[in-house]
Amino acid sequence: MASDNWLVVGLGNPGPKYEATRHNVGQMALDVLATRMSAKFSPHKTNSRVAEGRPVPGGPKLILAKSNGFMNTSGGPVSALAKYFGVDPERVIVLHDELDLPFDSLKLKQGGGHGGHNGLRDIAKALGTPEFLRVRIGIGRPPGQQDPADFVLKPFASGERETLAVLLEDAADASEMLVTDGLTATQQRFHGGAR
Repeated sequence: MASDNWLVVGLGNPGPKYEATRHNVGQMALDVLATRMSAKFSPHKTNSRVAEGRPVPGGPKLILAKSNGFMNTSGGPVSALAKYFGVDPERVIVLHDELDLPFDSLKLKQGGGHGGHNGLRDIAKALGTPEFLRVRIGIGRPPGQQDPADFVLKPFASGERETLAVLLEDAADASEMLVTDGLTATQQRFHGGAR
């Protein structure tokens, strides 16, 4: 029997220095999901922290995971978690920051390239396929000549925090909807900017 587990991974870098940065927006959205399910993260043997719960009683189980390593080495833990919990790549949802989307927008897709995102590249390599689901959380492009690598490691500005809170709720909603309603319905709800 196929498991009803879904693996939902929030990408980011470890430690207090990074937790409020743009690059960690995937982990921030994962925290929203965990809070909704009253699930607590605890250490797991796959070099990650895991929280488990069901958004809907009797519904599919979500395994929420954050790697203890850096973003660009996310593949090993994700692959190990998928094996451990018996989750196929098509039931892996990765929440991550997306420079190519304006701040305060979401896009969902399955498969495709990594767009220079090293976390996605590493996961596709470790899973042996790019066919996992992605919740792409728009963080926008850096202003002026700022290096994108520096920009993603900066915290959100105070003026952005209120919008960020709504964006994280939307990303959590989109993750839950992917599990219950599938990709097409979720795309129809969240694409197109009207939220």
